[in-house]
Amino acid sequence: MCGHSSGMMGFPLRLLAREVYDRVRAIKGDDAVALITGEERIEPPNARYFLCTAEAMDRLGGGHSFVAVDEAQLGADPERGHIFTDRLLNARGRDETMILGSATLEPMIRQLIPRAELVERPRFSTLTHAGSAKLSRLPPRSAVVAFSVEQVYAMAEALRRFRGGAAVVMGALSPETRNRQVELFQNGEVDYIVATDAIGMGLNLDLDHVAFAALTKFDGRRKRRLAPAEMAQIAGRAGRHQRDGSFGTLTGGGSRSGAPLEFTEEEIYAIEEHRFAPLTHLFWREAEPRFDSLAALIADLESKPEHDALKPAPPAIDLAVLKRLAEEPIADTVKGAGAVRRFWEACSLPDFRAVGVDTHARFVARLWDDLREGCLGADFVAARIAELDRVQGDIDTLQGRIAAIRSWAYICQRPDWVLARDEMAARARAVEAKLSDALHARLTERFVNRRTTILMKSLGQDASALPVTLEPDGRVTVEGEAIGRLEGFRFSVDPDATLADRKMLLAAGERALPAILTQRADMLLGERLAELEIAQGAIEWQGRPLATITMPPDFAAPRLDFAREVTMLPDAARARLEGGLSAWLAARLEPLAPLRKLAEAARDPAAGSQARALLITLIEAGGVVSREKAGLEHLPKEMRPFLRKLGVTFGALDIFAGPLLKPAPRRLLHALGLDRRPLQDAMLPVLAEQKRLPAGYRPAGTQAIRVDLAEKILRAAFDARAKAGERAAKGAAPAPRKARSGARFRIDLALPTSIGLEEDNTRRLLGSAGFRYHRARTLAEAAFGPPAPDSWTWRPRRAGEPRRARDGQAGDGRQGEGQHRAEKPRTARKGPPRKGPPAKEHRPRAPKPDAGPARSGGAFDGLAELLGQKAGGK
Repeated sequence: MCGHSSGMMGFPLRLLAREVYDRVRAIKGDDAVALITGEERIEPPNARYFLCTAEAMDRLGGGHSFVAVDEAQLGADPERGHIFTDRLLNARGRDETMILGSATLEPMIRQLIPRAELVERPRFSTLTHAGSAKLSRLPPRSAVVAFSVEQVYAMAEALRRFRGGAAVVMGALSPETRNRQVELFQNGEVDYIVATDAIGMGLNLDLDHVAFAALTKFDGRRKRRLAPAEMAQIAGRAGRHQRDGSFGTLTGGGSRSGAPLEFTEEEIYAIEEHRFAPLTHLFWREAEPRFDSLAALIADLESKPEHDALKPAPPAIDLAVLKRLAEEPIADTVKGAGAVRRFWEACSLPDFRAVGVDTHARFVARLWDDLREGCLGADFVAARIAELDRVQGDIDTLQGRIAAIRSWAYICQRPDWVLARDEMAARARAVEAKLSDALHARLTERFVNRRTTILMKSLGQDASALPVTLEPDGRVTVEGEAIGRLEGFRFSVDPDATLADRKMLLAAGERALPAILTQRADMLLGERLAELEIAQGAIEWQGRPLATITMPPDFAAPRLDFAREVTMLPDAARARLEGGLSAWLAARLEPLAPLRKLAEAARDPAAGSQARALLITLIEAGGVVSREKAGLEHLPKEMRPFLRKLGVTFGALDIFAGPLLKPAPRRLLHALGLDRRPLQDAMLPVLAEQKRLPAGYRPAGTQAIRVDLAEKILRAAFDARAKAGERAAKGAAPAPRKARSGARFRIDLALPTSIGLEEDNTRRLLGSAGFRYHRARTLAEAAFGPPAPDSWTWRPRRAGEPRRARDGQAGDGRQGEGQHRAEKPRTARKGPPRKGPPAKEHRPRAPKPDAGPARSGGAFDGLAELLGQKAGGK
């Protein structure tokens, strides 16, 4: 056609006309090429080349230099055959005319156009019968052909499970949606396509195999077996040009009687050798009927042809609607040749919705009510189009809307049916395109699992060629489709994957893991070491353990037991990761240097067994142990300076290593699992009452205090007692009143108050160390002067002596005074004298001078050391 000055071609399908239109436009330019179909009209003023559907082309050829009719064998089709027969008989070019069709048309051409030159184009590729195959065993680049919407959907769903999805092509789809689905297959996004017999015409696909899910179809009148020519039309989609193809059937698709789905030997021979029974007739209908009346119109349309090769066409939908409405009162409104012609044009509206004669006739009747008065108003048409401009709904709903909008697009293309025709036609096309996009998206969403499709194509490749990408957020993707996530170095399959997909996704992820984990390890060591943390005795990253930490007894270099996923790294990457984590851990464990120092001393034989025993006890307790559990009675005094050099403090109540009471070592010990007690993250000086004491604290009434600060308070109390004893010995101050419990002295509570310890809890803390509180007597009434200050006494608890208060804390002032009064000498017993030997006179025992804490097996053994032998002189 492009070799002529002008031309026109008629095609059986709108999408085929559009495909050739795009090709000719690329050669001749936009201004020289026109596209004319029932629903679309692109006609530049200077167009010379016209690509049309058979119904829309000029029945005489339009006077162009070249005219062609494609797929002319469709003249034997009961529904549209008369259109193709008319174009075959009447459409002629000035210089050249081509009738394109299958070899079965040859006898008809010889009878109807004896002067025609017959040119045969042989098929370069061979078509081979491949037998039956399961759906799950179909080779890639295959098409599955079914003949009902339900079967198409079932096949597509199954392929989605087995092979990741399939494109869907049906006659009910709009041309735009059909093209988009075909493009999905042609681009390789899916390897399978499920279609009705619409695939057999106008679609050039890169297919290797065609599998028939059925060999029978309902043709609108009855269910029948496909003719060999129809089978070949469909099977011939496999193999193009010089590439061979195959065809076969699906296993399990037999008839209800149980007969397997198979081709007969005759059918296989006919398809492979391209030998089919020639056509014996074409359908014909009067193309230029009389419009004098409806009766004359119907009579001409039902008239018989004169040629023996032609047969009257069965009543098509347009003639059936005409005859139905001619029997109704609406026929009385059709008067005159012009009205009859216009009424026939309305009846010729295609049944895009496939609703049947009755429903379609009612739609045409409503349309005629508006057309007989003139044209459809633009507002009315715009409102009908707007009603359909909705993309919500499922596949069937969208298909119904597209069919309806195609009807309005056809109406808007008629030259005298709609006001503002061009604008309304553009709106209808825009809505159809919008609905087609939505339908394509629904089909893809339902029948295509792009992730599975990609993996199915990639699993047979080299793992290094698998297009797997690690995203910054940890997602693992294949060509943009997520297959799972890396949390730390552990790969987990996408939770949205179906059970059938999980095994394949896991296999794909594991094949690509070595390269991904190497990339992950380098990224961790390079810029994300700060995200590592120690928790539950392991190095964790993003909530996943990388290695379990095992601390040796000497707290030297710990042993790392790496998680299974880390061991999947290649050797070089694993060595780099292990070295980097070991260096990071060594730096993080630096706050435990004091504990390491204690462990080294505990392993030193020169330290002595007693000192080593205490060090081991202290290490096992995490750096803090009470005096009662320390076993100080076995420790020689000469070993204490050695331990003090190691940072060990011998307190009144606790033995502890001061540097280990800082937040960093406490957090580390807790994170390593070496200290199971609750953690006080900031190691605050004083805490509120706790059900379980954090490590490094001791109770003090309703509060808890850090042991080093408790020791500071107790040391200040002992200093106050020692100073009071020195003043008494030197006579610098009046001798304090003596009591059996020892000399009284005063303690300044400013220090514990500044730390945050409440006054009552301070008394309890001091009471646990042997201090007793004595409240001063209040001034008598009418007495003047400052009140006497409260005073304290101290006496260590003897071996086996029960504590007087909870947690070893002393009572308040009243209890102290009561205790003091209870220690007064007993008076003689009143009453009659007892019989027997005379009782000895009770004399109060003189108090011994206070020489510091007594040697006992209690918690206060060795407190004389702390006092420095100040009380009572050296």
